[in-house]
Amino acid sequence: MASEAPRGSVQSAHRVLDLPALLTELVSLGMLDAARAQDVLVREAPLRAKVLRSLADASRTTVVAGPIDIVAAAEMPWAGHVGRVVDDEAIVEAVAPRFGLEHRRIDPLRLDAALVTKFFSAPFAMRHAVLPLEWRGASLVVAFANPFDHDLRAELQRIVGSPVVAVLAARRPLLRALEHTFGFSKSVAAATAAGEASVLANFEQLVALSANAREVQADERPVVAAVDYLLRYAFDQRASDIHLEPKRDGALVRLRIDGVLHPVHTLPRAAAVPMTSRLKMLARMDIAEKRKPQDGRIKTKRGASEVELRVSTIPTAFGEKLVMRVFDPEVAVQTLGELGFPERDLRTMERWIAEPHGLVLVTGPTGSGKTTTLYAALRAIAQPGVNVTTIEDPIEVVHEAFNQIQVQPKIDLDFAEALRHVLRQDPDVIMVGEIRDRETAVAAVQAALTGHLVFATVHTNSAAEAVTRLLDLGVERYLLSGCLLGVLAQRLVRGLCAYCTEIDAPPADKLAHLGLGPGAGFRRGRGCERCRHTGYQGRSSVVEMLTMSVAVREALERGEPASALERVARQEGLRLLRECGAAKAAAGETTIDEVLRVTSSR
Repeated sequence: MASEAPRGSVQSAHRVLDLPALLTELVSLGMLDAARAQDVLVREAPLRAKVLRSLADASRTTVVAGPIDIVAAAEMPWAGHVGRVVDDEAIVEAVAPRFGLEHRRIDPLRLDAALVTKFFSAPFAMRHAVLPLEWRGASLVVAFANPFDHDLRAELQRIVGSPVVAVLAARRPLLRALEHTFGFSKSVAAATAAGEASVLANFEQLVALSANAREVQADERPVVAAVDYLLRYAFDQRASDIHLEPKRDGALVRLRIDGVLHPVHTLPRAAAVPMTSRLKMLARMDIAEKRKPQDGRIKTKRGASEVELRVSTIPTAFGEKLVMRVFDPEVAVQTLGELGFPERDLRTMERWIAEPHGLVLVTGPTGSGKTTTLYAALRAIAQPGVNVTTIEDPIEVVHEAFNQIQVQPKIDLDFAEALRHVLRQDPDVIMVGEIRDRETAVAAVQAALTGHLVFATVHTNSAAEAVTRLLDLGVERYLLSGCLLGVLAQRLVRGLCAYCTEIDAPPADKLAHLGLGPGAGFRRGRGCERCRHTGYQGRSSVVEMLTMSVAVREALERGEPASALERVARQEGLRLLRECGAAKAAAGETTIDEVLRVTSSR
C-alpha cells in the first residue's frame, strides 16, 4: 500500500478484505482471541445465511454478505470489554486505518437528501450499499460497506463523472439511512405531484392565489407515507419536538434533540400543506380551520411502546406552523433516581414526598423538566392504596396509575374548578399542572392544609421567588408558612458524549463566573458521529432545593422578601442552580459553557 496515495483513493486500497484477512486484523488489534476467530471461520456458512436473511429484510433487494457483516453476526465478546460485543461499528472503526481508509459513522441529520438521490437509484444504492455524503473539492465522498470492490468503485466514478473518495461505514446504519432518504424523498415528491395546485396561504399571496386554491386530500397515500417516514425518523433520532415551519418558498422541518433544534429537511410548498392536514386529521383537529391556533394529540407506536404526540398549530405569515412534542413514556415517566439529581438533593426530594400532607412547588421555564420530575414523584407515591389525581393542561402522558383530568376552559373547567371537585373525590395526592391565578393558588394551599399532599408548578426564575409568587397571587403568609414543604427550581443541562469526552482546561474567566478554580475534573466532548459533532448526548437536571426549615418559615412570616429567604436558606445549605451546575461540570458530567448557557448569575 503506497503511503503517498490519498486516503480512500482507488490506489490506497488494493488489499482485499476477505474473512480470513479481517479475522487476522481483529486478532492483531486485540479485539478477538485466536480461538474465537477460528470459531467464526468454522461457522462462516450459517453466519452468512443469517446475515443474508436480515439484510434482505432491511434492504428489500438482493445483497451480498461481507466479512464485516459475518463477524458482527457472530456477536463475539470484545476482549477486555466486559459486556460489549464486536459489532459492525466497532469493526469498521478499528480496521479502516489499517487499510488506509477513513471511517464514517452515518449521521442521518447531516445527510444531503438531494445529493444522496442524485446519482444512483434506490435499488442500486441499496444493493451495493453506497451512500453519497458530500463534495470534497471536485471529488464525491461516498460511504461504502465494501470499498474493496474495485469494479464497483470504478463504475461509480463513471456514473458520477468525477473522482470518488471511498470511506468505510457499517452496512446496517448505511442501509437505514438510504431507506429513509429515498423513502422520504419519494413520498415527498409524490405528495408534491399530487398537490401542485395547492398553496400555502400566506399574507403575501392570499389575494392573488385564493381564487384557484385546491385542498389536497390528507389521506392520499403519498402523504400518508411521507408523514410516517417523518415520525419514524424523529423517533429514531430521539427528538423531543418536531417543527414543520412554512416559509416563503417551502417548508422547513426541524427536530429538537437534547434541547437544541436541528434543521433536517426542506419540503416543497405543495407537499407541506397536505402533510400538515394529515397530522391535523390524526390529532382530531379541524382541518378546514387555518386561522386559529389549535391543539390535539396523536398516540402511535414505537416498537413495543406507545408514544404520545402533543400537536399544536398557529397561523403565521406563510401558513400554519405545526409543532409536535414527543412524549415517550419511557422518558417522560422515569423514577426519581433516573433524573440525574445530585445525591443530597435526591434524598431531600424523597423526604418531601414521604410527608402525609403539605405543598411542594416545582418551578422553571418551559422545557426544564418540571413535568418529568412531577411524574417521577407521583410514580414513587402511587400504590393501590393511594388515590393520586392530576389536573393538567394538557395531559402530557397518560399513565394508568394516576387519575388524570384535562383542563377545558371552553366548558369553564379550569384548574381551580377542577381542584374543587377533586377534593370531593377522596384524594390522597393531588398534582396541579400550573398555578396561574389567585383562585387556584388559594385552593391548592387549602388542599395542602386539609390533609392532602399537593404538587404544583409555577413559573419563576428561582426557588425563593416561587414563594413570593404565591404571596403576590393573594395567599396569606401564615397559610403558606403552615403548608409549604419546599420548592424545587430546575433546569436541564446536556451531558457529555461518552464516546468522545476528553480532559478540558476551561478559561480562567469562565471558571471565575462559577466560583471555580483550575484543577478539577473538567471534561468536554470533542465531537463525533454518535453525538452529531456536538460533544453532548442526553440531559440531566441541575436543581435548587429550598426546604422550609424553621428559620425560613420565620423569615417568611416576618414578611421578608425573596432575597432574604434565599439568604437564610443558603446559610442552611441551599445550593443555587449555577452552583449545582458547577459541581456537575467539576465532576466531568457536563461543560462550563453548558452551565453558563442554562443558568443565570444572581
